Amino acid sequence: MKNVVAATDEKYQVAEGPVWDVCRQRLLWVDISGGLVLEGTLDGDRIAVTREHRFDEMVSAVTTSQDGTLLVAALQRLVVVHPDGNRTHGPRIIPAGAERRLNDGGTDPAGRFLVGSLGLNGRSESEVLVRWEQDGRVTLLDKDLTMSNGLAWSADGTLMYNVDTLRRTVFVRDYDVDTGRVGERRVHVQVDDGYPDGIALDAADHLWVVPYGAGEVRRYAPDGTITDRLAVPAPHTTSVAFAGPDLQTLVITTANPETDDPRRPATPDSGRLFTVRTAVPGVPLAVWAPPTV
Repeated sequence: MKNVVAATDEKYQVAEGPVWDVCRQRLLWVDISGGLVLEGTLDGDRIAVTREHRFDEMVSAVTTSQDGTLLVAALQRLVVVHPDGNRTHGPRIIPAGAERRLNDGGTDPAGRFLVGSLGLNGRSESEVLVRWEQDGRVTLLDKDLTMSNGLAWSADGTLMYNVDTLRRTVFVRDYDVDTGRVGERRVHVQVDDGYPDGIALDAADHLWVVPYGAGEVRRYAPDGTITDRLAVPAPHTTSVAFAGPDLQTLVITTANPETDDPRRPATPDSGRLFTVRTAVPGVPLAVWAPPTV
């Protein structure tokens, strides 16, 4: 496997949530602290920004529909960004005034959007993972997470993976795409070094996990053992996605937080996006299917 390379000239405060839009061959991602939703093109190992959508609050996740409409997880509610740039409100997920915000999200194989939350005032054990149904309802899947993070589904849609960052755990459960019924959570991977953040699944059923603070990306076999590690020249790796026409370019997002981390002067690429070619392609991400009501 080739070395990871810096793919953007731009540095972001907290780049997160990369999504490859197969329909338009574009990359989507967010800068959480910067309040930005970004669109870009992939040319070899480089990513060029083509459009920015600015918000006056944090944004934590983005997905796209068949016609190019974006669904954005803003601070406490979902926001629909239409192709002409107009915006409409989706459901409020976090009650107004709560010391919490939305975090990572993802689209299930049926096109329903899931998003979780995190606390803004110390450790919590009551964070949620919810799903916006195609009839407009919001279904609660979990209510006991410490920090809801990355989401992924197996190629056949029968398994769902979700991250609980402060428990350093990647869970897996059975998933019925047709009915939306979910099984009981069970531990898939326990991360001892770093805090699991974003995840992505490849066509060989191996899970790629980004441990925040470890400066790398890890590939886990179905039995939970590590098969590969990719060193990233930025300690605060945040998320990962497969991109490109063949889904064999791994895109890695990183953060450039304002901290006293002694490694910061030695990691000038912190906050950039990175790419690397992989031997195994990723699982294509589903497009969002807007509710019909």
